[in-house]
Amino acid sequence: MNRRLNPQGLLLLKTGDEKREIEFEMAFLLSLTARQRFALMERKSRELKVLLKRHGHGTSPSITKRK
Repeated sequence: MNRRLNPQGLLLLKTGDEKREIEFEMAFLLSLTARQRFALMERKSRELKVLLKRHGHGTSPSITKRK
């Protein structure tokens, strides 16, 4: 088989295979408790909020006057 798990828990494939990637993600999520899944979801939400703000999506648009 051309897939393996490296020490960091990442799936390594020689070629892109979306089906195997989804199976890996589902197996990982099913291995977590409900509390761990919610903690992961909250951490990723905070991460996304920081990234959006860093790239200018957290502020209201400014008004530009035309002459």
